[in-house]
Amino acid sequence: MNPLVLQTRCLSSLTKVFADEELAESAFGRATAFLNETYSFQVAYCANLLVKPLFVSVASELGDRVSVRTVGLAPSELPCFHDYDEHVLRTTPGLYPDPLYPYDAVEGIAGIPGQWRSVWIQVEATDSLQPGVYPIEITFTNAKEEVIGTERFELELLPALLPAQKLIHTEWFHTDCLATYYNVEIFSDAHWKLIDQYVETAVRHGMNMILTPVFTPPLDTAVGGERPTVQLVDVEVRDGSYVFGFDNLRKWIELCTSRGIVYFEFSHLYTQWGAKHAPKIVARVDGTLQRIFGWDTDSVGEQYQSFLAQFLPELVAFIQENELEKRSYFHISDEPRRADLEQYRTAAEPVRKLLDGFTIIDALSNFEFYSQGVVTNPIPSNNHIEPFIEHGVKPLWTYYCVSQRVNVSNRFFHMPSYRNRIIGFQMYKFEVEGFLHWGYNFWYSQYSKKTLDPFRSTDALGAFPSGDPFLVYPGEDGPLESIRMEVFYEALQDLRALQLLESSIGRERVLALVEEGLEQPITFSEYPHSMEWLLNKREQINQAILLHAHAPKA
Repeated sequence: MNPLVLQTRCLSSLTKVFADEELAESAFGRATAFLNETYSFQVAYCANLLVKPLFVSVASELGDRVSVRTVGLAPSELPCFHDYDEHVLRTTPGLYPDPLYPYDAVEGIAGIPGQWRSVWIQVEATDSLQPGVYPIEITFTNAKEEVIGTERFELELLPALLPAQKLIHTEWFHTDCLATYYNVEIFSDAHWKLIDQYVETAVRHGMNMILTPVFTPPLDTAVGGERPTVQLVDVEVRDGSYVFGFDNLRKWIELCTSRGIVYFEFSHLYTQWGAKHAPKIVARVDGTLQRIFGWDTDSVGEQYQSFLAQFLPELVAFIQENELEKRSYFHISDEPRRADLEQYRTAAEPVRKLLDGFTIIDALSNFEFYSQGVVTNPIPSNNHIEPFIEHGVKPLWTYYCVSQRVNVSNRFFHMPSYRNRIIGFQMYKFEVEGFLHWGYNFWYSQYSKKTLDPFRSTDALGAFPSGDPFLVYPGEDGPLESIRMEVFYEALQDLRALQLLESSIGRERVLALVEEGLEQPITFSEYPHSMEWLLNKREQINQAILLHAHAPKA
């Protein structure tokens, strides 16, 4: 009988370990991080015989600051469209490494013959730790407690602190998806508990703005269709006018603020892709709840405009009463097209008057919306951002979604993780102040027509490449993060490290250091397609910070 052989290898967080291919990446066993940074790496393993259970233990002076999770495999039937570029890992359907599951110390994991898998090791550094080199020993044992594999990683904690995040970051929070998947009543105690858990996870990964459903957000909804009602503002029709209640909105604001949310983006006041209709709004009419606005409502008609003229001043009063003026953002309509410009202009004009002094933001791709003054705070996609940069648009935001798939940064399953993380350097160079993505937890099919199991359908039932609709999976006890979520947070930490270095040596020298040795400057579509470049560059940034005097010492 063949003896058991367990191969192991330390890897960076940027390697994707596939179960059906040989592991080609070289070992990666040492790195540096700052005292308030989250640092992740992986240990890959492959057995020649079935090993079940296989136990993993970690020994380090870092103690409980080190956690272990298992990298799960998620199915992808639609990894990409026909027009993918060459900078992808694969284009075939199959199982992709993505969900991060809690490690079960009782059950262990399995070593499956001939399959490379990995565990995700994460260090949550804190300024209570002393700077220095911390060895992390990872040991694999079998059911007889026999050691069958070991790895060692060295993490040096540097005597400096990353500055607070300046970037405004929102991943659209789909409140209805939580209620649907977990089968709880909307805004019941159980629903609020889930909202709390998912907000906490979002904030821990750099999200500081949240989509706030004053009315059910008119997003990814089939024309004539409805999403479950998640309306934080109560409405009553009384004597031909409207009475508003803000108790649930107040509860939402307080919960989110307690978890670290800074900014609130109130849900869109008109439907997606053109602002032609009103969002779904329910009200109490003669004692019963009824839908009073929706797809059958002309967005610029007298009835809905009269409603907005009554509602928005009361919402503004609520904002002022709760001192939220500098924390509040508004939307008109998501992703209007060039053909929608005049309709958008007509719909936006009365809202802009009612919200004088507030920031209105919308995701779009056509520069004409800005150049004609229709949108003053645009959020261009990262593949249409160049004219906005060339014309010095400030503040500059960006977003990506399903359409941003050629050359630019994105986080689909089939893309290498460096392509996810490079956006931190891009946002630094171009002084991006805000980032938006539509899918924190979109667990419906396209247009919200069907419910689905995110562990089985990662592409909204064949609509969007896997990795676009959501960042978190619905675990039994709350959210499960993904590789993509952790890597994107690393991009945000890269951005903060660059800003820290800038405080010491100035922006011009930081940019020179970043682009040193490159054949062409970094843009949103041109950047080094190399995991090694990114890891080495971040290490170079860290060492440069230590060389200069203005880094805040812990």
